[in-house]
Amino acid sequence: MPKQKTNRAAAKRFKVTAKGGIKSANAYTSHRFHGKTKKQRRQLRGTSMMESTTILKTYRQLLQK
Repeated sequence: MPKQKTNRAAAKRFKVTAKGGIKSANAYTSHRFHGKTKKQRRQLRGTSMMESTTILKTYRQLLQK
């Protein structure tokens, strides 16, 4: 049986943490900042953790090595 390949599109966008969580960049950060408050812009910097457990299971399968 062949090895399962990592989904390369998902691997470029998501990272698995040591405890198995998945972190990714925030959405809404590419343009139209004049419609967002300074607080929103500040909080959209960096990365965030995925919350939903149903989505996590799907993304872990995509990121298998």
